[in-house]
Amino acid sequence: MNRGRVVMHRSAVAGVQATTADTAQSFGRHSHDAFGVGVVWRGAQRSASGRGPVEARAGDVITANPGEVHDGTAFDERGRAWRMLYFDPALVYDVARELGVAAPTAIESVRPVLHDAAFFSDFEYAFAAVAGAPDVFDEALARDAALYALTTRFVRGHTTARVRIPAAGPAGDASASIRRAKERIDDDPCEPVTLEGLAAEAGMSRFQLLRGFAREMGLPPHAYLIQRRLALARRLIEQGMPLADAAAGAGFADQSHMTRAFMRAFGVTPAQYAGAVR
Repeated sequence: MNRGRVVMHRSAVAGVQATTADTAQSFGRHSHDAFGVGVVWRGAQRSASGRGPVEARAGDVITANPGEVHDGTAFDERGRAWRMLYFDPALVYDVARELGVAAPTAIESVRPVLHDAAFFSDFEYAFAAVAGAPDVFDEALARDAALYALTTRFVRGHTTARVRIPAAGPAGDASASIRRAKERIDDDPCEPVTLEGLAAEAGMSRFQLLRGFAREMGLPPHAYLIQRRLALARRLIEQGMPLADAAAGAGFADQSHMTRAFMRAFGVTPAQYAGAVR
């Protein structure tokens, strides 16, 4: 019988490993040094964990703590399929500190199986960021934001952490901080930017930046960055620059990246736009 396979993907993010499995294989008792979060998307399995017997079915979110011993057996010969992300504990602890957790290194996941549709959705987006989806995640800023959103939801909703959301400061101070982040993008939209770097520019935590930027600008930072690059690309195209050069000049990874962004924003390709304005 074909037992299926397990694939470890080349990760686009340091400290995060992505794995896909579609198999009927039974796994013996083992553990990981990382926080594991994942989703079952076909079939079902039984396992023993440090938190007791577990059954997980398609649509469920599954978790494992660092060092937690567990195993896994499919319900039947058809097997099961899942996707997992393994986070270096330091990454999770860092997010917990930003959320005001007093003892971040003591936190752990409280349930091995979750029924959380919003978490499932965030996971799928973050998995694509790590495992590689170039039509969505050309930019480090987009990958950073996707992973940070997932880790924040995990720490806030599914661990022992007692979260104390850091205050954003007086409204005027917050607005000034967001303005600095916006100006960092406006000054040179071609320059690569990370979530951590943008938060440092604003003098805020990553959580404060993401929340405040979306509130004040109406877009998350990565979407705003793409809008600024599109505006620059349009000007370059209007000036008669070849499309490949316009893509590079506006900070896109390549012409296909610019084309995807044009189609999402305007419903036309850069070539169609060039034909209309030249």
